[in-house]
Amino acid sequence: MKVLIEKTNFHGWPNSYGISNGTVEAVITGDVGPRVIRYGFVGGQNLFKEFAGQLGQSGEPDWQPRGGHRIWMAPEDPVKSYAPDNHPVHIAIAEGVLEATAPVEPLTGLEKQIVLKMAPQGTEVEIIHKIRNVTASDCEIAPWALTMMAQGGAGIHGFPPRGTHPEMLAPTNPLVMWAFTNLADPRWRLLQKYLVLLQDPHNSVPQKLGSFHSDTWGAYLLNGELFVKRVTAEGSPARYPDCGCSFETFTNAGFLELETLGPLTRLRQGETVSHTERWSLHRGVTVSEWTDAELDRVLLPLVGAY
Repeated sequence: MKVLIEKTNFHGWPNSYGISNGTVEAVITGDVGPRVIRYGFVGGQNLFKEFAGQLGQSGEPDWQPRGGHRIWMAPEDPVKSYAPDNHPVHIAIAEGVLEATAPVEPLTGLEKQIVLKMAPQGTEVEIIHKIRNVTASDCEIAPWALTMMAQGGAGIHGFPPRGTHPEMLAPTNPLVMWAFTNLADPRWRLLQKYLVLLQDPHNSVPQKLGSFHSDTWGAYLLNGELFVKRVTAEGSPARYPDCGCSFETFTNAGFLELETLGPLTRLRQGETVSHTERWSLHRGVTVSEWTDAELDRVLLPLVGAY
């Protein structure tokens, strides 16, 4: 089926654009952003978080979480990372492609763009994130793509291939903690091959961990549907922010985030850094227990060997 792109009013944002191939659909907001506010099967649940009180709103002086998928700069800065994205974005449309470009941020001098390309059949979507430095000064940043997932599901991340001792003596990846990370929190499931974080709407305590994998992927299981996002990480953890993270996951009571990061890059005036994720969506997925064997059974046919 041909990919269709149509202007739509999404919960009070009249300048939103929906894109669909008849199997899956996504929505990019034109009144704020750039942000992908919806991704799901046609007529089905939105796998992405929606903050009901913020839908349809715009022009606020401060950054709003809103939900959905966005592009930020890393390392996280309490001011610059939270530059407001509350104003209209420029939408460009091509065959099977939606491009949303925000105005240059006065706070950072950065221009952010999301390009969404949908396959003509199936569920695959390619998301290209771009950050351009418009200032006269160099800056060193990493692109940081964050997807806020709806409540009540489970986030899953695969570690690099495991091995045995003493055959494999060198470390394979960092496992990065924040000051508020608590490995005794009941929402964590730390397995040999996988990291699982459960989203609990009744637990407001923030939790976060990060890791590195050359074939970075994160997944979210919600009501029998599995969202998967993948990134090819360039080089070694030494090139990445946050003690070498290409993947991070965060949760509180409101949502769970799957986050991928690119390498730290020095941008001169006018230069752009890009970061590409590949998404897919799968139906009829169930996990009976949080074990390596069960996750192998469920995920390997969908994510592949890694």
